[in-house]
Amino acid sequence: MTRHSRPGPSGPGPVSRLRTWIGPLPLLQGLLFVVVLLLFAFLGQNTADSMHRMGLTPGFAFLSHQANFEIGESLLSYSAGDSYARALGAGIANTIKVAVVGCLLATVFGVALGIARLSGNLLLASFVHSYVELLRNTPLLLQLFLWSAIIHALPPTRSAYSFLGSIYLSNRGVYLPSLSVEGLPAVVWLSVVMLAVLAALVLCRRLFAGSAFYLPTSAGAALGALALCYLTLTSLGFAASVEIPAKGGFNIRGGLSLTPEFAALLIGLVVNASASISEIVRSGIQSVKSGQWEAARALGLKPAQILRLVVLPQALRVITPLMISSFLDLTKNSSLAVAIGYPDLVSVANTTANTTGQALEAIIIIAAVYLTISLAVSAVMNLYNRRVVLREEGKR
Repeated sequence: MTRHSRPGPSGPGPVSRLRTWIGPLPLLQGLLFVVVLLLFAFLGQNTADSMHRMGLTPGFAFLSHQANFEIGESLLSYSAGDSYARALGAGIANTIKVAVVGCLLATVFGVALGIARLSGNLLLASFVHSYVELLRNTPLLLQLFLWSAIIHALPPTRSAYSFLGSIYLSNRGVYLPSLSVEGLPAVVWLSVVMLAVLAALVLCRRLFAGSAFYLPTSAGAALGALALCYLTLTSLGFAASVEIPAKGGFNIRGGLSLTPEFAALLIGLVVNASASISEIVRSGIQSVKSGQWEAARALGLKPAQILRLVVLPQALRVITPLMISSFLDLTKNSSLAVAIGYPDLVSVANTTANTTGQALEAIIIIAAVYLTISLAVSAVMNLYNRRVVLREEGKR
C-alpha cells in the first residue's frame, strides 16, 4: 500500500516551534532574564533586611492575630476581636458588593443613555451628550467628593425626603423597601431567587425568542418563578415578608439602609461608568449597517422591535469586548472608596498595614485580590463574548 504525502511544505517541527517561541537572540534574552531575576532577588533581600532591622518578620503570620479595630459596615459578621484575615475578608466582601451592584446598575443606565443619545429628540440627545462629556472629562475622585457632600448635606432623619412613603433620603443614608426571609441569610435565598428567574428567562429565550409575545411571556415567566420560590419557601416553613422603612423616633427603622459612604460610592461609580457604557452602546448600534434597519422596516417591524430583534444582537459583537473593560474599570475604581470613608479592601488593608507595619504584605494582598477579581470578570465576559460571536457566525 503506497503512502501519499499531502502537497505543500510540511509543518514546523518542535525545534522550529521552540525557536519561534523564544524569538531572535536567545542568548541575549536569557541573559536579560537572569539579570531581572537577580535584580528582584536583590530588592527582596534588601526589603527583608530592612524589615528585620525594624523588628518586623516578613510573612503573613499576622493574619491570624487579633485585629483590634472596628469596621463601619460589612456583609460578613465582624468584631474588633476577630483576626486580620477576617477583617480583610470583610473588606473584600464590601468591594465585591459595590462592584457587582455597580456593574448591574451602570449597564442598565448606560444602555438607556446610549439609546437615548441616538433618539430623534434633539433636546434629549443634547442632554445625554452634555452628560457624557461632563462626566468623562472630570476626575472620578472629584465626582465622589461631590456625591459624598450632597448626601451628607441632606436633612436629618426627622425631616428626611420621602418618596411614595417607602423611600427616604437623609444624611444618615438611603432607606429602601426590602424583602426578608425569616430563618435564611439574604445571600442564600437571594441566590435561589436569582437562579430561578434566570432559568425562567433562559427557557423563554430558547422557546419564544423572535416572536411577538417574547417580552410578555418572559415577564410572566419571571413572575411565575418568583411566585414558585415564595410558595416553596412558605411550604418549608420560612416566612417571607416585605419591610417598608418608616420614621421612628430619631431614626428610620425597617427596610434596607444604605450608609452615606456606600450610597455616595455607588452613585459616583454608576454615574461615571454609565457615561462610558453609553458611548460603547452608541458606537455598537451605529456599527450595524443601515441596510439592516431598512430591511427590518420593510418587514413592517416597529422601531423598538428593530432595535431589540435586529440591531442589538448584531451590536453585541462590538459592545461586549468594550464592556469588559468598563466593568474592570468600575471594579478597580472602587478602590477610591478610601477617600470617602467606605471600608473596602484598600481601606481595611491600609488600617492593617498601619497597625502591624506589614505594608508590603498588605500591598501584595490588595494586588492579588484585584487581580483575581479582574481575571474572574474577564473570564466570564470573554465566555459570553465567544458565545455571541459563535452564534452570530453560525447564522451566516
